[in-house]
Amino acid sequence: MRRDMDLIRELMLKLEALPMRPGGAYIISYEDEEVQLPGYSADEIAYHLRLIQQAGLTTLSNFKPMNGGITFSGFSWEGHDFLDSVRDPEIWQKTEGALKQAGGFSLDLPRR
Repeated sequence: MRRDMDLIRELMLKLEALPMRPGGAYIISYEDEEVQLPGYSADEIAYHLRLIQQAGLTTLSNFKPMNGGITFSGFSWEGHDFLDSVRDPEIWQKTEGALKQAGGFSLDLPRR
């Protein structure tokens, strides 16, 4: 499966919109309404949520849900930096377009 930066951005924005209490956590299944996006399958969403965690954009949790979902308790410093750099849709389109012209990008580039 290919990494889709648009999907990563959209999932990050959805996670940010969850009403979090300090010290709270969500157990999110890949089929939960909170992370559904038109045009994306549950498998694509699952894969990209794992990529978000692997990239260190969320805080780590020792709890592993049995349903194969993720535990979300907030963003790491890097996750907040990433969101700050991609939140505005107009800026995201310009950034994504420029980076694609350069031959691709990683999560590190938009965070700088």
